[in-house]
Formats: sequence, structure tokens, C-alpha cells
Amino acid sequence: MPDAARPDRFARYLRFRSTLEDPFVELDLSHSGVQESDIEARRAALVAALAAMQKLEAGGIANPDEQRMVGHFWLRAPGLAPRPELEDVIASSIAGIEAFAQAVHSGRVAPPEGGSFTKVVLCGIGGSALGPMLLADVFGGPEAPMELCVLDNTDPEGIDLAIEKLGSLQDALVIVISKSGGTPETRNGMLEVERACKQQGLAFAPRAIAVTMPGSLLHKKAEADKWAATFPMWDWVGGRTSITSAVGLLPGALLGMDVRAFLAGAAAMDDATRRTDIWQNPAAMLAAYWHKEGHGKGDHAMVVLPYKDRLLLMSRYLQQLVMESLGKEHDRKGKVCNQGIAVYGNKGSTDQHAYVQQLRDGRHDFFATFVRVLQDRQVGHFEVEPGVTSGDFLDGLWQGTRAALHDKGRTSATIGIDKLDERTLGAIVGLFERAVAIYAELIDVNAFHQPGVEAGKKAAAKVLELQKKLFGALGAAPQDVRALSAKVDADAADCWPILQHLAANRPEVRGANAHDPAQATFRRA
Repeated sequence: MPDAARPDRFARYLRFRSTLEDPFVELDLSHSGVQESDIEARRAALVAALAAMQKLEAGGIANPDEQRMVGHFWLRAPGLAPRPELEDVIASSIAGIEAFAQAVHSGRVAPPEGGSFTKVVLCGIGGSALGPMLLADVFGGPEAPMELCVLDNTDPEGIDLAIEKLGSLQDALVIVISKSGGTPETRNGMLEVERACKQQGLAFAPRAIAVTMPGSLLHKKAEADKWAATFPMWDWVGGRTSITSAVGLLPGALLGMDVRAFLAGAAAMDDATRRTDIWQNPAAMLAAYWHKEGHGKGDHAMVVLPYKDRLLLMSRYLQQLVMESLGKEHDRKGKVCNQGIAVYGNKGSTDQHAYVQQLRDGRHDFFATFVRVLQDRQVGHFEVEPGVTSGDFLDGLWQGTRAALHDKGRTSATIGIDKLDERTLGAIVGLFERAVAIYAELIDVNAFHQPGVEAGKKAAAKVLELQKKLFGALGAAPQDVRALSAKVDADAADCWPILQHLAANRPEVRGANAHDPAQATFRRA
């Protein structure tokens, strides 16, 4: 028998269509389990959250300890910036990016050794890598004017493999993205690429581009070494919300992305998510859904399932945006809250042969977010059986998975777009950025601060300092772990993994019984 409640649920919760001129974006909460009473119970908090967003966009201080504003919303609407000089630098940055990309594509900016630039090697980490990688997946390919290679880790073998796959670097531009220039992973990637250029007899500076804050260490290096170009970053744009800054726009433009359309899509969604009518505000509705599903404590994980190969990285992109923004130990009052929403995902219909079995029949510790693209392919029509295409199968599998989960009481939201292009991707980015910010207000945490990340960086720096001391303490005679730890006044448990790593990688360090901390000895060769 048909579900009598479905027509009402469909009409009530399939509420939002964007104001985009050509494509549409649709938020379908008909399978979310959200009831009117759930929204009304959160209405006061949602209204307060929207008011907080207004203050944020007007230039309010988001991080009191850093006295820092949050302005990624201004990047796609410079006229909203609270000061004229900010509007000017945003507008000039966008124009500069477009002009530079055109110069590269036309050959006016070219390798000093001859030829043209056809590759982009990007050194970055976190949002400075995930945003460009997402754009490359969506807009790259055989028809793109350039291809993108991202070095987003400080794994030597990974770097070697990436550079080996690129082959010659003569036709490669190198983009280095770091606010300060001191991010170790990014700096290491830059130095590795610089070394590879020298090995190939190529000049590094004429192909190097910095995306950094004015006056930073990286900015000074780029100026001193006469790099090809420098584009600005600002302290009021966090890495996880930087895709509509030069971080995303520069590699996107080089790949052939329509920068203005991408920004217009994000701006249109920003307009929609400023609506004070909760039921007509997709970000408020999405945040309310997350809040209900996780009981305001993140009890359920978010499983992101885009039904489009080009959106494979959407789950990783959202993983950082959501988890780095919401994963906090303390609320704004200083009370321990241990908040956050875990995010994972793959893609449809691959997921149906992986973990959908558990989603349907196993632990009920999640809610799903589907992304559905109506247009299967840009051109052509091919039927794999009479009257049915591969895309028909894909859409049927999405509907089947959603229905199978719903039958077991597992909820979902679906974001639907008619085609995957710059405007719709920009709109999706804008939707999730605003939903995260609103949700953070509901649970009273600062979405734009990341003390845990900074703590990890400081701890890593201490490890490297200890490594230098241990290396200096080694001598020609073998010494055990306890003797070496006593020399450097450190805990043996902290020294042990460092000594193991030194013995495995430094030819001048020798270890005996190196896998047994009780018997191991280390010496200089």
C-alpha cells in the first residue's frame, strides 16, 4: 500500500529551489524524518543563529583571542565587505587571477626554457589542497587546458611518485599556498619540487607562484627570488573556507573553470541562506536536520554519498569543513562539550557494494546526505538495454538506496542539481559553509577556530627538536635507548620511535636489535 503520509511529507519538505538563473539546486528533506515540531522547537535558536551570521558578515570579530574577522562570504560578494579597501583587494585579486590564467593559456606567460605551461604542481595542505583537488576532479580532464598535480603531504615516496608521473617539469607551473610560509608540509613540498627542477636543469623562480599573506615569509621569499607571481591570502579567510579565494580560484582558472560563474553560484546560495524564513532557508533547515539527528551532540555521523564520479572528493572536502569547524572540546563559555560531527563517504553506486549493507542493517549511528545530478552526460545517448541507459541505472540505484534506508528508519537529505557546472558547485559549497556556521551557533562553539590543529603542529615541532638532540647524542659506541634518553633529558618512550626512524633512514645511524626497545642500541657509523 502507498504511504499516505508521503505526499504531505514531499510537499512540506521539498521546499527550496535556488534563484540561480539557469541550473537549480534543490534540498529534499522528504526522507529526513524532520517534522514541523522539530523545526519549531529550534526556531528561536535558528533565528539567533541567523542574526549571528548577519553580525559575522558585517565584520564582527569571530575569534576574540586572535581579533580576527571571518570574511569568506565577501569573496563572492565584495560589496558586502565592511571596509572599502577590503572590497578593492578582493575585486583586484579576482581580476588578477583571470588575467594571469589568460596569459598562461595564451602563451604570454611561458617557461623560460621554451614551450608552454600545461601542468600545475600545487604545494598545499588541508583546505589549500582539498579545494583545488575537488575543482580538478570536477573541471579537469582531457579537454582542460592544464592538468593539476597536488603535493598535500610530506611523504617522500608520495612526492617522488607524483614527480615521476609528471615527467618533465619544463611545462609545469608551481603554486605554493601557505598563509605564513611556515607550514612544514607545504614548505617541504616546495623544496622537493625546487630540487627536482634543479635536477632537470630548470629554473624554479620563473615558474613559481605564491598564494600567501602580504608580508609573510613566503611573500618575502617570492619577492626576493623574483617568482612569477604572487596572489593574496588574508587572515579573515580560513583554509577550509578558502575555495572561493585565490586558493581555489587560481588553480581553477588555470584548469579552465569559469571563475565568475563559480563565485556567482556561491553568492546566489549565500543570498538564499540569508532568508529569515526558516522554512525557506536551506542552510537553516540542513543545520536543524543535523541537530535533530545527532541530538545536538553529534551522536550520528554524516555519510556523504554523491552519485557522480566527478564528486568523489566531495566527502573528503566536507570532512574537513565539518569536522575542523565543529570538532571542539570547549564551547564559547569555556565549558567542556566535546562537540563535532564525524563525516565519511564514497560515491554512488560504488557505496552500494561497500558499506550500504551496514548502513541499512547494522548500527544506526549515521544519517545520509546524497548528492544527485540529473544530467548524466553532456552529449550523447547510449542505451545499455532497451530504453535504459547507464545513467538511468545510477539514478535508480540512488532512489533504491534512499528507499531501502528509509524503510529501516535511516534518514537522509538529498541535494539535487540539474547538471554539475561552476554555478551549481559554487552553490553546494556555499550551502555547506553556511549550514556549518549555523549549526555551530546551535551548539555554541566557534566554527572558525582550530586549537586542536595548532596543538598538533606544536607537538610535531617538539618531536623534531628532540630528534636533533638525539642525533647529536649519538657516538661511535653503541648506546641503548635509556642511556640516550638520559643524555637528552627526555622520556625513553618518546625517544624510541625517533631513534627507530633515524636508523631506518639515515645512513650514518646504525641500529642493532632496533625493533626491541629493551635490547636496541644505536650509534654513528
